[in-house]
Amino acid sequence: MLIDAHAHLNGYDLQDAGALDAALAEIARHGIFTISNSMDLPSYRRNQEIAAMSDFVLPVFGVHPWYAPDYADRLSELDAAVRESPMIGEIGLDHFFVEDRAAHHAQEKVFAYFLRAAADQDKIVILHTKGAERETLDYLNRFHIRRAIVHWYSGPVKIMKELEERGAYFTVGPEVLSSTHIQDIVKAIPPDRLLTETDNPGGPQSVFGKPGTPALVRDVVRKVAEIRKTHEEAAIFVIQANLLMLMRGDPRLASAIQTIKSGNAFIP
Repeated sequence: MLIDAHAHLNGYDLQDAGALDAALAEIARHGIFTISNSMDLPSYRRNQEIAAMSDFVLPVFGVHPWYAPDYADRLSELDAAVRESPMIGEIGLDHFFVEDRAAHHAQEKVFAYFLRAAADQDKIVILHTKGAERETLDYLNRFHIRRAIVHWYSGPVKIMKELEERGAYFTVGPEVLSSTHIQDIVKAIPPDRLLTETDNPGGPQSVFGKPGTPALVRDVVRKVAEIRKTHEEAAIFVIQANLLMLMRGDPRLASAIQTIKSGNAFIP
C-alpha cells in the first residue's frame, strides 16, 4: 500500500465541485493510506467527516503554527479534540514564513500545549519545523517526545541527524521532484526513518503552481527509489513497514494498522 503520511484532504473543499470525490476515488484506486492533518478545529471536524467516507483516511487533530495566535488564549477548547485524535498533527513552529515575533510566542505556547498532551497520552506528533528546526528539537527534548513525524523537512542535515537520534521519522514530499536540496536530504535519511507525503492539495500548489492529487505520492515514491538506487516496489514496502513500526502497539491505531496490512479498505 502506498503511504501519504501528510495531506489535508479538507482542502479539496476549496477546489472545484467534485474535487474531493475525485480525490477519494483516486485514493481507493491506487490504494493510498492517507493521514489527513488538520490546521484548526473546523478542519479537524471536516477531516473526520471525510474519513467516514473512506477507510483509507486517518483524520488527526492539530493547530498549524500559522493558526496558533487564534488559539493561544483558548487552549482548553482543544482538550476534547486532542484526547479523541489518534495522533496529533499538524503542529510545530514556523520562523521562515512567519516573521512576527509576537506570533512566534503564540506558536511556542500552542506547541508546548500539544507536546505536553502528546507526552501525557503517548501519541505520535506530526511536525512543521520551517525555519525553526533547532527550536523544534529543543522542544522535543524538553517534553521527551519519543514518536514524531517531521513533515517535509528542508532544514540542515546536521539537525536532521539530531532529530533522527531523538527517534524522528521524515516525510519526503513532491519538492523532491525538483529540489536538489531535498534530494540530498533523501540520501541522508536512514532507510528505517523514511516516509512519503503529498501535502495535498495545497503543498504541490507552491511547487508546481497547481493543486496536487493523491496519485502524486506514486511520483514521489518513484523519485525516492531512483535517488536511493532501489526498485519502486522495494521503496513502497520499506515506507509501509516504517509507518507500521512507528504505529506498532498503539491501540488507538489498531484499525489503521489493519487497513495498511490488508489493503482491503474501500469507499462504501
